[in-house]
Amino acid sequence: MTQTWLETPLALCRTGTRVLEALQPAAQLAARVYVGAAFFRSGLTKIADWDTTLALFQDEYKVPLLPPHLAAVMGTGGELVLPVLLVLGLFGRFGALGLSVMNVVAVLSLEEIAPAALQQHVFWGSLLAALALWGPGKWSLDAWWWPRVGGSPRR
Repeated sequence: MTQTWLETPLALCRTGTRVLEALQPAAQLAARVYVGAAFFRSGLTKIADWDTTLALFQDEYKVPLLPPHLAAVMGTGGELVLPVLLVLGLFGRFGALGLSVMNVVAVLSLEEIAPAALQQHVFWGSLLAALALWGPGKWSLDAWWWPRVGGSPRR
């Protein structure tokens, strides 16, 4: 009798799990595009007015251990290259980890950050941590490329 009573809830749990697992690649792609777009737009803004970017790194962004000009070049380069890798899912974990570092440095570099902006950085950080831990997913170039070169990183 107990077995009959549990059959329906267990079947529902199994079905729900299969549905959620089938949605994982779409969710990973959505996370990659969402975070990648935010950082890439920031990089485009920086190269659109380089003098202002240099002034911001000189006066407002206090990047630890780096001279302002080098921090501006590295930050802008990272915001333009790493999101492309992340969105494509090519070396996706590397892209996620690199953007995670940039995200933390961005928060630490500002003397004052609005609560809403901090919350946005925390959200990006959470998505990036998930992508770094579980990989860019089945809908990524990593999932296609790695098995062909003899590697097998988890998706």
